[in-house]
Amino acid sequence: MTNTVETNTIRVLLVGREQIVVDDAMRQLRMRDIEVFGSTTMEAVQATFARVQIDHVIMGARIELEDRLDIAREIFRASKTTTVHMKDPTSGP
Repeated sequence: MTNTVETNTIRVLLVGREQIVVDDAMRQLRMRDIEVFGSTTMEAVQATFARVQIDHVIMGARIELEDRLDIAREIFRASKTTTVHMKDPTSGP
């Protein structure tokens, strides 16, 4: 894995069911010292982890539960340090 930005940069991967929602969330999270990536598929999650060390993953609530669990399992296989946050259906996408 190679990181192309400063080591104090926090890298966040947003995983959602719809690309438009992921893109909107990515725009809202743009700020200094945070690098945001987006994904709507398991393959994209795997590709992101293959190229960069992700610090935090936030998964949307509209992804089917079994798919969210599969994605979380894959993240924990790929990294010993990444935290995974799963949104609940009540608080939004």
